[in-house]
Amino acid sequence: MKKIEAIIRHFKLDDIKTALTECGVEGMTITEVKGYGRQKGHTEMYRGNEYAIDFVPKVKVEVVVSEERLRSVIDTIIGKAQTGQMGDGKIFVSDLSEVIRIRTGETGADAV
Repeated sequence: MKKIEAIIRHFKLDDIKTALTECGVEGMTITEVKGYGRQKGHTEMYRGNEYAIDFVPKVKVEVVVSEERLRSVIDTIIGKAQTGQMGDGKIFVSDLSEVIRIRTGETGADAV
């Protein structure tokens, strides 16, 4: 089992959610996050004053998939999240040693 964490732009969330559902992903966790990467934030003007925005708001999408479906899910996220501009986000993939469904006690792929 693999855990995919994708940090994306807010306005891309609905497209990614729809595409992942069509791809067969049955569940996901969404978290609003703030951070910065190479772009190091940006500046905005408010009432004639310039303000530095150090942490850019993003959305983190977390899904758990089998090894066989990993590449197709990653390709789906990239295809829907990519704008070609700095700040499109990142995807992190981690190994999961164990998954347990609390309600039933099922483990592994049955728990997802």
